Amino acid sequence: MPSVAIIGAGIAGLSCADVLAAEGWQVTLFDKGRKAGGRMASRRLETLHGEASFDFGAQYFTVRDPRFAAEVARWAASGLAVRWPDARDDAWIGVPAMNAVVRAMAAAHTVRFSHHVSGLAREDQHWRLLGEGLPGERFDAAVLALPAEQAAPILTLHDFELARTALFARSQPCWSGMFAFGEPLPLAADIVRDHGILAWAARDSAKPGRSGPESWVVQATPQWSAANLERSPDEIAPLLLTALAEAAGTLRLAPLAHSVHRWRYALSAGTGLGCLWNEAQRIGACGDWLLGPRVECAWVSGRMLAERMLSGARAAA
Repeated sequence: MPSVAIIGAGIAGLSCADVLAAEGWQVTLFDKGRKAGGRMASRRLETLHGEASFDFGAQYFTVRDPRFAAEVARWAASGLAVRWPDARDDAWIGVPAMNAVVRAMAAAHTVRFSHHVSGLAREDQHWRLLGEGLPGERFDAAVLALPAEQAAPILTLHDFELARTALFARSQPCWSGMFAFGEPLPLAADIVRDHGILAWAARDSAKPGRSGPESWVVQATPQWSAANLERSPDEIAPLLLTALAEAAGTLRLAPLAHSVHRWRYALSAGTGLGCLWNEAQRIGACGDWLLGPRVECAWVSGRMLAERMLSGARAAA
């Protein structure tokens, strides 16, 4: 059976891996992070009041595609996902954290974390991954389950038409702040939308299946994030905290612990193509940027690419 290297262990890459592995392909995923998550990432911070948990990427996901609906039903039956009606009627979240879903998906595959793939080399109809500390093994096919901005420079050396699609698929950034407090903030609602520089703020500790101290995730607007993209996390943290204090109607907030994350490629516009695949060279790409800025779009894109790869393999057999 063919071997494939999937670069990126977010939900798009894992969805692609699920379909290919089910057909007997030898799948290996590589991710520069220390654990599965991608934009469905979660983080924990220790505080004097216990451990605080934050979903600092995607805040929830929705379900429209019937195949994705069936998958979410399986996650729900396994206790990995529940509805979050406070966000919207059709909102779902992972349990006990947003990354629970991708961690469960990753457990079914060979995933090499902390491996940063910087490029690909074509050798005798095979692909070799380039990057410090990477093994010298070769693969029959390569999949880039990465943001468009990271996929483009790798694709440029091998298929300029695919690369051009990625080059025109631009993403918007987002500064995301995580703040834990010793007592509840004076906000009646658990969610704040479109307040000043904040596009979103949510009391994460109030989500279904959560516990721990008062925890808030605040996410700045794309415009503000872009204007302040190169500032340091130490500079950004007090600005996000001040914005949260203003939303709460108080002058000052004193968190027990905090962290700030810069998402350079947070919100994709979506090209509507679904996936990219070059059958002759057996290289392709998947991700939400090929459909739309939703978790479901990433999952569907990964599946679409896998099905296209399988179709090509059957035609060549």
